[in-house]
Amino acid sequence: MRERKPEFYPHCISSREGGPISQAPATPPAQPAAAPAKPSPKIPRNAGKARARKRHFVILFSVFMVVIAPLLATIHYLYFVAEDQYASSFGFAVRSEETSLASGLLGGLASLSGGSSSSDTDILYEYIQSRSLVEKIDDQLDLETIYSRPEADPIFAYDTSGEIEDLVRFWNKMVHVSYAAGSGLLEVEVKAFAPEDALAIANAVIVESTTMINDLSAIAREDATRYAREDLEQAVARLKSAREALTRFRSETRIVDPSADIQGQLGLVNSLEAQLAGAIIELNLLLETARDSDPRVETAQRRISVIQTLIEEERQKFGLGRGSDPESGQDYSTLLGEFERLTVDVEYAQKSYLAAQTALDAAQADAQRQSRYLATYARPSLPRSSQYPERFQLSAVTGAMLLLIWSIGVLIYYSLRDRR
Repeated sequence: MRERKPEFYPHCISSREGGPISQAPATPPAQPAAAPAKPSPKIPRNAGKARARKRHFVILFSVFMVVIAPLLATIHYLYFVAEDQYASSFGFAVRSEETSLASGLLGGLASLSGGSSSSDTDILYEYIQSRSLVEKIDDQLDLETIYSRPEADPIFAYDTSGEIEDLVRFWNKMVHVSYAAGSGLLEVEVKAFAPEDALAIANAVIVESTTMINDLSAIAREDATRYAREDLEQAVARLKSAREALTRFRSETRIVDPSADIQGQLGLVNSLEAQLAGAIIELNLLLETARDSDPRVETAQRRISVIQTLIEEERQKFGLGRGSDPESGQDYSTLLGEFERLTVDVEYAQKSYLAAQTALDAAQADAQRQSRYLATYARPSLPRSSQYPERFQLSAVTGAMLLLIWSIGVLIYYSLRDRR
């Protein structure tokens, strides 16, 4: 690089000590005075240290009071105070006996007495949670004593000062029923503070459920038998009435069977007509050889006249019923129609009677067997270890809920503070 030479300023001369010696500079030309500059704002080099305020201590105290302290109390109660609960589970379904009957009427009767297993399962689902079952099992096992046994556990134990409604509500907490509507299966989980109590309650539920299903079947069978007996009584009355009407018809008309009577009358008319034809032939032959005044001709003519009169009388019988009033009598066609109607009524009444008798026999036979029963596919067993209360899950849920409540409270506090 090229070395830069120092510049010489005639108005500035350095002394030996190195200090500058000022000379009177040449008078510069006059310039206008500049406006004074505005002072710049002072900016601190470093921000001050943050200091804890009163609200911060309040928030910390609220965390302890709202979240930590209740959570610790919950954990302490669950792990050191709450009694172990044992669960015994079982499953069952309602099954109905299928009967194959040849008659459609009997098939309908079997359907009436058998019922629907799906509706029975719905009834059983409600029955297990009902007051009726709780009262029966309480009479057998003393549920109040069983559920109030852990005296040091006031939260999960039953309070003996409660009424039956309180016991039913506690029962529904300790007995969980799940129902699969598609398959018709019921699963029941029974909880108690002792394994033996859980097993005893589960067995009692099965026994009472079986009794209830048997009672429903008995009621259905009694109804079916009663209805069948009533139908039989009506069929008997109908058959008696039809036979009495037919007997009355035969007594009034003096005709046992109009069709057979007509056949007899037709046979007699045919015989008379044959005799008439023979008499006419004889008369014609006689007229060829004898005079009109011949007594034989008169006899033949009288014979023909008598036969014709008989034929006419027999033919008139087809127009009026025998033994009836000619003015108000009925012809054979009307009598025959009335007879056929009465005969059909008797036949129908007989068939109805036979069907009703068969239905009653089937209902009585069905009443002697169990058409619906409780099929237990999973028997209850004695639990080996406690499953409840679910301490870890309850602690986690309690902590999450407390933290959520505290967070909402803090957000509300700061939102109100910012509005001031």
